[in-house]
Amino acid sequence: MHRRTQEQLLLEYLRRLENRREGRKAVRINISSLMPGNRREHHIRAATNSFEALVSDLMGQLFELKNLDIFFIYKAEAHTRVEDTVQKVKFLFSDDPLFDEKGRSEDEFVSWYDVETGYDELIKMVRDMSEDGRTEKRPVTRSNVRASLKARQDHGDPLSPEVLSRAVKALQRTDLTSLVRRQFICGVTKKLVPEPIFSEIYISIMDLRETMMPGINLTSNRWLFQYLTESLDKRVLSLLSKTDRFSITGDISFNVNVSTLMSPEFMAFDDGISAARRGSMVLELQKIDIFADLGAFLFAREFCQEKGYRICLDGLTYQNMSMINRERLGVDYVKVMWNPELVDGGAQMRKNLRDLVQEAGRSRVILARCDNREAVDFGGSVGITMFQGHYIEHLIAEDDRRRQLLKIKHRIERDTT
Repeated sequence: MHRRTQEQLLLEYLRRLENRREGRKAVRINISSLMPGNRREHHIRAATNSFEALVSDLMGQLFELKNLDIFFIYKAEAHTRVEDTVQKVKFLFSDDPLFDEKGRSEDEFVSWYDVETGYDELIKMVRDMSEDGRTEKRPVTRSNVRASLKARQDHGDPLSPEVLSRAVKALQRTDLTSLVRRQFICGVTKKLVPEPIFSEIYISIMDLRETMMPGINLTSNRWLFQYLTESLDKRVLSLLSKTDRFSITGDISFNVNVSTLMSPEFMAFDDGISAARRGSMVLELQKIDIFADLGAFLFAREFCQEKGYRICLDGLTYQNMSMINRERLGVDYVKVMWNPELVDGGAQMRKNLRDLVQEAGRSRVILARCDNREAVDFGGSVGITMFQGHYIEHLIAEDDRRRQLLKIKHRIERDTT
C-alpha cells in the first residue's frame, strides 16, 4: 500500500470540514516561488517550526506540499496570530529576489483563502494538486546524467556523513591557527581614516575545504554543514581559551550557533575566562539560526548577556532589516550586507534606510561586505557609523603604510639635525 501524500491528506482533511467549515480560513506560503538557494531543508524546517505553537494550541493543521509550499488551515479566531507567523516566515526569506521594497510580491509569496465561502474552489485546487502528485518520476536520461556530472564537477562531491565524521575527528587534532582570519569593524572619518572598534575572528571555510576536504561541496547538505560549523565553533572556543597559542588584542567577535551557546564546551569556555574578557566579546548569530528556534535563542541570549557578552544579529539585508526591531529582539548590534542596488533604489530607499538605522541606533548598525568606497559613502549618508569588508582592510593597510612612512620621515629628520 502506497503512503498517502501530503496533498492527499490535505484533500481528505478539507472533505471532513465540509459540514463544519464555518469560521475556517487557510493560507498557502509559496516556498516554490523562491530561488533554489532559499528552498533548502533548513529553510523549510524553520518555516514550518514557526507554526508549531498554533498547531500545539489546536488552532490549525499544517501540510507540507511536494513542491515545498506550506498549507495551513486554521480557525478564524487565530487569524491575527497566523498573520504574525506569516510575517515571521516572510522575514526568513526576505533576502530573496522575489521581495522588493514596494511589497508587490506579497501575493506571489502568500495566498489567503476563506474556507467557508471558497470551499468548492479550494477543493478543486487541492484535488488538482493531489492528482499532479501521482505523475511518474522523471526518467533518467543521458542528458540528465550529463547535467548531474557537470554540477558535480562545478560544485564538488556532496558532503556525506562518512566524510563529515572523518573531518570532525581531524578537526579535533589539527592546529587551525593558520586558517584563522581577522577582519576589523571600523568607524571611518571624513578623511577615510579607519578607527577600529572590534575585529571578527573566523576560520576560512574555503581554506578549510582545500586543506582537509578538497573536492567536497560542504554546503550540499545543510544539516551536515551545520554540524560541521558547530564543530568549528567549539574549535574556535578552544583557540580563544588558549591565549598562549593564539594571541588577540582588543574587542573581538566570532560566529557561533545557538546550539553551541548551550553546549558543555561553551560552558567550559565561559568558566575559564574573566568577566572583563567576556565584556570584550561579541557573539555573532545568523538570522536563520535565530528564527529556526526563537525560544532557544531567547534563552541563550539572556544567559550570555547576563554574563557580559554582546550579541550581533548577522546576515540582514535592507528588505529584512525593516521586519525586525533590534531592541525587542534584544540584540546589541545588527549587521547589514552591502548591496550596490541600494544606491540604485533612489531617494526613497535612502530615506527608508536612514529611518531604519535611526530606529535601530546609529551606533548599533554595521554595514558589512564593503568592497569599495561607494559602500562607505552610502552608509555614511544614511547614518551608519560602523563598516566591515575588503575596502576597510585596504584603508587599514593604507593607514599603517602612512604611519610607517611618517615614522621613517621623523627618524630621518632627527638624524639630519
